[in-house]
Amino acid sequence: MDLVLCHTTADFDALGAAVGFCVLRPGSRIVLTGGCHPTVRDFLALHRDEYPLIERRSIDPQQIRSLCIVDAASRDRLGKVAQWLDLPHLKEITVFDHHLQVVSDIRATVTQIEAVGATTTLIVEKLREKIENETQKSSQEFRLQPSEATVMALGIHVDTGSLTFEGSTSRDAIALAWLMQQGASLRVIAEYVEPGLSAQLQDLLKDALHNLRSSTLHGYTIASVLLTTDSYVPGLSSLAARLVDFTESDALLLGNVYKFSESPDSSPSTISNRLTIIGRSRIEGTNLNELFKPLGGGGHNSAASLAVRDVDPLLTLNQLTEGLIAQIPHPPTARELMSSPVRSIRPETSVGEAHRILLRYGHSGLSVVDVGDRLAGIISRRDIDIALHHGFSHAPVKGYMTWQLKTISPDTLLPEIESLMVTYDIGRLPVLENGQLVGIVTRT
Repeated sequence: MDLVLCHTTADFDALGAAVGFCVLRPGSRIVLTGGCHPTVRDFLALHRDEYPLIERRSIDPQQIRSLCIVDAASRDRLGKVAQWLDLPHLKEITVFDHHLQVVSDIRATVTQIEAVGATTTLIVEKLREKIENETQKSSQEFRLQPSEATVMALGIHVDTGSLTFEGSTSRDAIALAWLMQQGASLRVIAEYVEPGLSAQLQDLLKDALHNLRSSTLHGYTIASVLLTTDSYVPGLSSLAARLVDFTESDALLLGNVYKFSESPDSSPSTISNRLTIIGRSRIEGTNLNELFKPLGGGGHNSAASLAVRDVDPLLTLNQLTEGLIAQIPHPPTARELMSSPVRSIRPETSVGEAHRILLRYGHSGLSVVDVGDRLAGIISRRDIDIALHHGFSHAPVKGYMTWQLKTISPDTLLPEIESLMVTYDIGRLPVLENGQLVGIVTRT
């Protein structure tokens, strides 16, 4: 028996990669080693029969011939079935993963861990090569089943944020395009890429928004919240994503503490407190994987998780928040980003002359200063084009310049600069020091 093992709480990337491997190696069966993400669970409730899944309890370990582990490279991600890796009669152990930060403790026959946005991409590349070779050898065109292409496309979409996450690569995009050619259902993908929150998660979202703690450093907002529930809550990663969006936080640590029993009888001696923490960060330079690693967690630089037991939940969350804050690099200031000296003109300069200056130096706008070199306004290429269109090349620029301006100081940090540009749709921000124009920061 050839088996493909998904990690505990399997996500779409694990499932998609597993399905793809079963196409590569016909006859293989997929084992969900410890449940799955709620969205995957809902998906399988409708589509389970389309994939070669097998229950763990129905497997005789002595009949296992080979194992393939997808989207994981460490034994602790496989739950109780990790013991199968030690079976002496195994012919082959294969590992496919895209988490470069994880040190594999699996003695594999073949290991492929590469820097792509989704493990499914690695499988799709092998599938594409196989199908194209088989098509060339015969007159018959070989294709994936739409159900196979769809779940693999879901794996790439979800793990790369539809190619928007930092770790996304051109290889992921090429794999997605090929899966679309193979018949991946966009309707199904749209249904599961942005799933709604369950009633329980909606209640927790309200609690989280009410109890969220935020602090600001270098213009970045760092948020944290600790939620207490009676038992484990699936889908916390979706809740964390919603919280980041709703609160416009740059980084978030979401903690959930609950009771956990090691045995079915739930006797007091077997019950312990377990803390799960989900981390998300949009701040360049932070590394959640390194932050969570000492506590046994991990993931990516911008997304990671951990689960620990019998610790002080609030103290642990606070310590991790402090560690995250310590990772944040000081962002550049306007002084480091600005162009200086600034090419400027007087309010009395003609529109025609301003146009010639723009053409000569390739600028998209000019600062207008008075006789005291104080900023009076800005005139853009668009302003000049409008004036020229109406035949006012000899008119002074003061009649066409923008004089109600947003300005910044040399010490203004990049996050605030970006916020001003987005909020007010400004392409250039003058930098003033002691009332004097000392530079300009543009979108480019």
